[in-house]
Amino acid sequence: MSGDDAATLWPRVAEGLRRDLGARTFDHWLKPVRFADYCTLSGVVTLETASRFSANWINERFGERLALAWRQHLPGARSVNVRGGAAAADRAAALSQAPLPNMGAAAAPAAPVSPGLPLAAPIAASIPSTFDPRLSFDRFVVARSNILAANAARRMAMAEAPQFNPLYLCSGTGQGKTHLLQAIAQAYAAIRPTANIILMSAEKFMLEFVGAMRGGDMMAFKARLRAADLLLLDDLQFVIGKNSTQEELLHTIDDLLTAGKRLVVTADRPPAMLDGVEARLLSRLSGGLVADIEAPEADLRERIIRQRLAAMPMVEVPDEVVAYLVKHFTRNIRELEGALNKLLAYAALTGTPVDLTLAEDRLAENVRSARPRITIDEIQRAVCAHYRLDKSEMASKRRVRTIARPRQVAMYLAKELTPRSYPEIGRRFGGRDHSTVIHAVRTVEALRVADSELDAEIAAIRRSLNG
Repeated sequence: MSGDDAATLWPRVAEGLRRDLGARTFDHWLKPVRFADYCTLSGVVTLETASRFSANWINERFGERLALAWRQHLPGARSVNVRGGAAAADRAAALSQAPLPNMGAAAAPAAPVSPGLPLAAPIAASIPSTFDPRLSFDRFVVARSNILAANAARRMAMAEAPQFNPLYLCSGTGQGKTHLLQAIAQAYAAIRPTANIILMSAEKFMLEFVGAMRGGDMMAFKARLRAADLLLLDDLQFVIGKNSTQEELLHTIDDLLTAGKRLVVTADRPPAMLDGVEARLLSRLSGGLVADIEAPEADLRERIIRQRLAAMPMVEVPDEVVAYLVKHFTRNIRELEGALNKLLAYAALTGTPVDLTLAEDRLAENVRSARPRITIDEIQRAVCAHYRLDKSEMASKRRVRTIARPRQVAMYLAKELTPRSYPEIGRRFGGRDHSTVIHAVRTVEALRVADSELDAEIAAIRRSLNG
């Protein structure tokens, strides 16, 4: 498909993105974006927006989602790059009168970036389009919470064979796993320019696997992955429960490790906690080094902010604003950087100076959503502490009332206070069926109305969790 033909697909791609991301997010960031080019040789789709600041933000936050959306309409699309600047602004202004079908009025061109914000550096031509040059080892801030993962990642990118293979990086969302994947890929590409490096999300692995099955192209799919010198898979938890995908992934891992190739995998939990994953696959993933990345400490959070601001010498951010960000965004780095970006973007686009009042006003909703989430493990511990039980009873088969009732309370709170589904909760309580969890939730709901003492106990447990 030519570039002109690809241009006709953008309205459909954009409409799907607006539906998936929500009108508010789409209209704010992606509505001003216009199609620029499609290279049939590299498979790179180029989009344009008016400012480099916006382009930088969109590439960072929506790059993978854009690529997936394009591949649904254009299978040859391998990646998407959004560029911005003066020339793009002129073209966007010229096209701003052409509305996208079924998407309301056309967007006005985005406001030009403030002189106080630096322009994004162009991506070096030598770096593959799937790599983000901003996510390098040099820009990864190391502290106690991530030093094992960072050092293991550097070892994986060295010329000599790594001591531990595969490398399994695990942490909650937004702690730097994807940054380290990108850094490994780019560092290894620098010392081995001819190496075949494949960096993909587990979701993309699954989509390509299903597409190859339906298209009768499994041999090409298998050959491409097994030819990798370095395979990096992000967010492995998304293949949980997909048996056929797990089987193919297992064979891929076996072939790569047997051939002495390198493998790096990330997930949001350790291998042993990946419910629904085949034992053989868990064994392979645990056979190298499992490196945990903990929640960022206050010193690390501050150093990350200072590093970002050092690249923006014209932006003045008072120390009290930095302290505010460090204090309120403790859960992960992505939320911290997102809050900083939101604050700087608002200041740049409105001409408002950055101060504590602005931070408190514009980031109030971010602060509320950044509060630590309660986990099932914490709920089980709190219930056991209240009823003076051993935590192992939460998974035991004992049905005496003194154990069964607290277990039901814990299941009820797990459904109330976490986003976990009934089957997920059941697995965390000794592999119980989802119907058992549903019964427990309904039982406790009824008892809270009829039994004031139990209602008070549950309220006390909730207070201890929230405190």
